[in-house]
Amino acid sequence: MKKLFILSVLVFLTTNCATTESVSYDYDNTINFNHYTTFVLCIDDFFVENTNYPNYDNKYIREQLAIAFESKMIALNHKTDVFNPQLQVGFKLVVKEEQVTFTNCDNQNEYNYWDKCTINTEIYTNETLIAYVSDFEKNQIIWQATIPCDLNKSKNILIKYIPELTEKLFNTYPKSIK
Repeated sequence: MKKLFILSVLVFLTTNCATTESVSYDYDNTINFNHYTTFVLCIDDFFVENTNYPNYDNKYIREQLAIAFESKMIALNHKTDVFNPQLQVGFKLVVKEEQVTFTNCDNQNEYNYWDKCTINTEIYTNETLIAYVSDFEKNQIIWQATIPCDLNKSKNILIKYIPELTEKLFNTYPKSIK
């Protein structure tokens, strides 16, 4: 019985703690996305917002994201038009830290307490990439998608990683390619 319990705990941990990059998305299903033909990238998204996390958010990362987003929109048969765009395409990077404290899990009774049960405290940095497309005339977001990510990588790895993230996000974009 004890072996079965340990085995079930190990299965639970390996399946629930595995890293997955699942995309969450939403869009306005009343809109015909094939109607749109032109877009512009949101210039404000080129500016670094998370200055306290330069390894996770910096000018190079934002430039690579812009290149990847523009490529995906062009692949979806949209054309860049900075003077009369129908759509605005942008992204946000959300970076936050979480502190986790690991404690001693020994059985304790009411007469035998440890003075300090903390074994270690770690700080984890979590990052999320949010993509959005808005209708310029209506001034409303018509599609958005989010994916957990880790942009704290070397430039050589980011060159491949960012297009992969972008591909996963834009796989949820509701426009058919003609």
